Amino acid sequence: MKSKKSIIAAGINTLRLESQAVLGLIDHMNDDFAKIVELIIAGSGRVIITGIGKSAIIAQKIAATFNSTGTPSFFMHASDAVHGDLGMVQQNDIIICISKSGNTPEIKVLLPLLKQSGNVLIGMVGQLESELGRQADLILNTTVDMEACPNNLAPTTSTTAQLAMGDALAVSLLYTRDFNAQDFARYHPGGSLGKKLYLKVSEIAEKNLKPSIASDSSVKDVIIAISKNRLGAVVVTQGDLILGIITDGDIRRMLEKHPVLTGITAKDIMNQTPKTVDKEVLASSAFEVIKKFNITQLLVTDANKYYGIVHLHDLLQEGLI
Repeated sequence: MKSKKSIIAAGINTLRLESQAVLGLIDHMNDDFAKIVELIIAGSGRVIITGIGKSAIIAQKIAATFNSTGTPSFFMHASDAVHGDLGMVQQNDIIICISKSGNTPEIKVLLPLLKQSGNVLIGMVGQLESELGRQADLILNTTVDMEACPNNLAPTTSTTAQLAMGDALAVSLLYTRDFNAQDFARYHPGGSLGKKLYLKVSEIAEKNLKPSIASDSSVKDVIIAISKNRLGAVVVTQGDLILGIITDGDIRRMLEKHPVLTGITAKDIMNQTPKTVDKEVLASSAFEVIKKFNITQLLVTDANKYYGIVHLHDLLQEGLI
């Protein structure tokens, strides 16, 4: 059994070798990289990314990143391509073929088939003198000195370099087309990311009760109203207008201050300057208000009229915190 110290050292060495390999890619960046970005931006087709073995897995990830950042793309397995999947390739598509050696049998078989269709072929390759390196129209050089594997066999450093080059290409594409947060939101409508970019406070407030009470209501009525709605607060209103808010904390402070409750009404307890947001405000922005003022309830308005309440727990349940 290896010692803990040697195990940790092996992990550190892997990270060191892979980080050095990624930094080494900087020296390989040239005009081909810029030409590839320009071709993809100007193209009317899709980007098809293909590979075999571990490179195929990297190709799938790069295709997913492209799609999520506005570049239509899909993955085509190099082996399946010669068994019918070449039908996926259309005239204006750009093809990126990923291979460390550039000489695997499947890649060698595939290359002439890709070239005969007239599509632009980009080689992401670690050996420039390989078959892929020679036949590619443009090159993304992902040459590495060695794998992190002690036997220099298992694809580790090389696949890290491929992944990093794919990210560099994806980011350069979104930079070139001025892809912004709203564009990003269109491709990420689900999950916590989509909620941060799309979910409005109105959609949360609509799910909650809309507690309200008159300004002359008794303390007993205030406590009952707060207990019923599970929001820890009740809004003091006059019609649709907000006069103030009473939280369960206000009730506790009132009881400490006034041992005799006779004659005390809602207007005597309420906070007359509650924090509010318009119903069209994003829920993520509402959380920033809650955090800034260290509160748990935020009133939602519609044209300055009472619309509802958003509670800190609502934002937690939506995965925004």
